[in-house]
Amino acid sequence: MTSTRIHLSSPDVTQLEEDALVRAFRSGWIAPLGPEVDAFEVELAQYCGRAHAVALSSGTAALHLALLTLGIGPRDLVLTSTMTFTATVNAIIYTGAEPVFVDSDESGNINPDLLEDAFLALEEQGREVKAVVPVDLLGKIADHDRIRMIADRHGAVVVSDAAESLGARRAGRSAGSFGVATAVSFNGNKIMTTSGGGALLTDDPSMADHVRYLATQARQPVVHYEHTDIGYNYRLSNLLAGLGRAQLSRLDEMLEKRRAHRLRYRRLFRDVAGVRIFGEPSGADGGDTRDNFWLTSILVDAPTSGFTAEDLRVALGGANIEARPLWKPMHLQPVHANRRAVIDGTSEHLFRTGISLPSGSALSAAEQQRVDTRITEFLEER
Repeated sequence: MTSTRIHLSSPDVTQLEEDALVRAFRSGWIAPLGPEVDAFEVELAQYCGRAHAVALSSGTAALHLALLTLGIGPRDLVLTSTMTFTATVNAIIYTGAEPVFVDSDESGNINPDLLEDAFLALEEQGREVKAVVPVDLLGKIADHDRIRMIADRHGAVVVSDAAESLGARRAGRSAGSFGVATAVSFNGNKIMTTSGGGALLTDDPSMADHVRYLATQARQPVVHYEHTDIGYNYRLSNLLAGLGRAQLSRLDEMLEKRRAHRLRYRRLFRDVAGVRIFGEPSGADGGDTRDNFWLTSILVDAPTSGFTAEDLRVALGGANIEARPLWKPMHLQPVHANRRAVIDGTSEHLFRTGISLPSGSALSAAEQQRVDTRITEFLEER
């Protein structure tokens, strides 16, 4: 195999990002914090329609500190999506709280009806739910209006995991604007990157201040090192914030490139029986509700199509093209085998039938053609 590997979502960096890193380096602010961090926080908050942003080392750190700041701790119950990356659940567990998994609706996001069922079942057992952490799966914003109403009715707070959905919109609102706090990620494979990094977004100034305090080792404002709380080394570096500012200025451009991939895949599979684009119709037609096209995924109904999602993944892998199943639900993960869950089988079906295809905004025309050619060959072989 001699062809260069095509990845799902490689970083998309240009001369602008290089210049931003050099600018930050030459400023002398090499360590965490500095003027690039301050400016990045202001620009990110404005983009997401929030009053405050706190730049952090990861989206996981943002979730962790949001929950701690809200008083979530040992033995508390937190309802969350079963269909997510493990980082969502890890952040809950870091606080000592117990995650309870809730299944998906057909969008892949948390099912509000099952969320209500989970609240009621736990209340019947005499257990109080302190928080809900819904996840915007693959860039599609969850039904936050219903989630908030359900959470409010049961006295719980909502912290949104928007690690995958920066740049998406629902009913005219940004992915970063839901919940009492939102966590976003700038990991290397995300819609925009700071290499590693993330941020917490909120409209609550006291929450933003407390998260900054905890993220800088909970140091007291005195000349010597004084600590009255356990803190964390979770702040973003000034260098990476410079990179983030350049990426943020290009975000809408990068979204459009991923949107073009979505439309291309839609055309490619349009006449293939048993295959549909996951998440349609939301997204590719624009409007006030659209995902961010982070990853384009398809669902394969094997009895109709004559092949499985795994068959296609293997065929692409043989051509050195990365494709990946959707997230394996958390309730199926061995580490969480004994945890509570409210499940109806939807996430398991999506996991069995779904596959994500190369979707990065850095994909070249030649790479796009390689992917299309191999998929076309595969379909003709069936």
